Amino acid sequence: MAKTKWAIDPAHSSVDFSVRHMMIANVKGTFQAFDASVEADPADLTTADISFSIDTASINTRNEDRDNHLRSADFFDVENNPKITFTATNVVKTDEGEYDVTGDLTIRGVTRPETFAVVFEGSGKDPWGNEKVGFSGSGSINRADYGLTWNAALETGGVLVGDKIKITFEIQASRA
Repeated sequence: MAKTKWAIDPAHSSVDFSVRHMMIANVKGTFQAFDASVEADPADLTTADISFSIDTASINTRNEDRDNHLRSADFFDVENNPKITFTATNVVKTDEGEYDVTGDLTIRGVTRPETFAVVFEGSGKDPWGNEKVGFSGSGSINRADYGLTWNAALETGGVLVGDKIKITFEIQASRA
C-alpha cells in the first residue's frame, strides 16, 4: 500500500495515562480531545509522517477537583499551554507490525525526544465501505522533565504524585 493520508476517528480512539498516587495505587485519566496528521503506509510505518496534538483542557480523571488542579499553573497551565504536541522524527521497525516511534514531545513549552512502542493492529472496511486502520501504543515519560514538578510530601514518607507517567493510546483512522 502506498503512503496515504489518514484522519483520526476520535469516537474509536483514546489517549490515556496513569501515575502512582500516594505511592500505593495508580490513578488513570484520559484526554478527550486530540487530533493528528498522519501520512503513512500502514503496512510499513518506517516512512510515516506523524504529528499529534492533545487539548490539555480536555483532561479527565473522573474527579472534577483533580482535573481543575491538573489544568492549573501547578501542572499543565492550560491557559498558557493549551496543547501537548508530538512530531515523529524516526520510525524503526522492531518486529512484524511493531515499531519504535521517536519524536519531539512538547509539554508546557518544553520539548524533549521520547519513544513510544506502536503496533499496527490491522486494516479493514467498515459496513459503509470506508477503509480503516488501527494502531495501539505505549510509553512512559518523566513528568519532571517537562516542568510538571508540583508535589506534596506524605506523612508516612514519599510523595503524593509519582514522576513516571505511563501513556497508552488506541487509534483508529480512516483514509482521508
